[in-house]
Amino acid sequence: MQEIIVKKNDAGQRLDKLLAKYLNLAPKSFFYKMLRKKNITVNGKKAEGSEKLLVGDRIQLFLSDETIANFTEKKQIPIIDKTLSILYEDAHILLINKPSNLLSQKAKKEDISVVELLHSYLLKSGFFTEEDFQGFSPSICNRLDRNTSGILIAGKSLLGLQTMADLLKSRELGKYYLCIVAGEVKKASHIQGYLTKNKENNVVSILPKDFPNHSGSIPITENLVWIETKYKPLASNQQVSLLQVKLVTGRSHQIRAHLASIGHPIVGDTKYGNWNVNRFYQKRYLVQSQLLHAYQLKMPEISGEFAYLSNKEFIAPYPKIFADVIKGESLLWEPGILED
Repeated sequence: MQEIIVKKNDAGQRLDKLLAKYLNLAPKSFFYKMLRKKNITVNGKKAEGSEKLLVGDRIQLFLSDETIANFTEKKQIPIIDKTLSILYEDAHILLINKPSNLLSQKAKKEDISVVELLHSYLLKSGFFTEEDFQGFSPSICNRLDRNTSGILIAGKSLLGLQTMADLLKSRELGKYYLCIVAGEVKKASHIQGYLTKNKENNVVSILPKDFPNHSGSIPITENLVWIETKYKPLASNQQVSLLQVKLVTGRSHQIRAHLASIGHPIVGDTKYGNWNVNRFYQKRYLVQSQLLHAYQLKMPEISGEFAYLSNKEFIAPYPKIFADVIKGESLLWEPGILED
């Protein structure tokens, strides 16, 4: 008999969900069969699988060591010799300043992303043990494109992960970006429209807000979603402009494609940008990717366990290439807190 004692990061979830993490090679039918036969019990009592687990609950597995071994593939957490730029950390969350040319989450098995670096950091720091990773797996709550730098939110605890994900979903978190775009932007604007994505080439297209001549709303499908982007100029030299961008909605490639659709593509963006503009700034400043940076995060009023984060603001310093272009193009701007 083996026993699993429910820890804080495993509490609040269903029994069958937790079993699927520990016996991760077993089919669900196996769990329910073992539960019916009382080969798996909770606190010495028969269970069905739908029970919500509490801290300290004891899950007894009356299974042979061989059966458990055959149905278990332990997560291997590699120690990676790279560091994360951490802006803020507490017992529940981490705020990370992601550099350009790093995936938020891996696309292929062999990829190294922010998530792998996060796991390595938590293991090296002693906050997590290898055994801890067999249940709850810390992860990021939002994503940035590979070549977009800036703030990523990570959950160190299940409660932290769920709380931040809920705030992102409800759009209560203020997310502000900096970008350098082609052309002169003279005034602030709130642009709206629809985004559609070609999954084959991972390119999105923007449709105007009155598409297709609707009277207020059209059905939102997986491939046609409503988007809103707010921006205002911070500095300009007529050739390029430094913009503050606030995401109202948050969709893949939204800022890049939305700004390009109004004639102001982001400098360095090889997918939605202007080839001649990109070529010029590549030669002058060695710009290799889009000059888009998730600069600032504003927490809303929060009650309960996360009240200590209420109304806090966090800033991720922009990378050197940003500073080089801002200085070289005389985009006079004093870094600081961004306001609506």
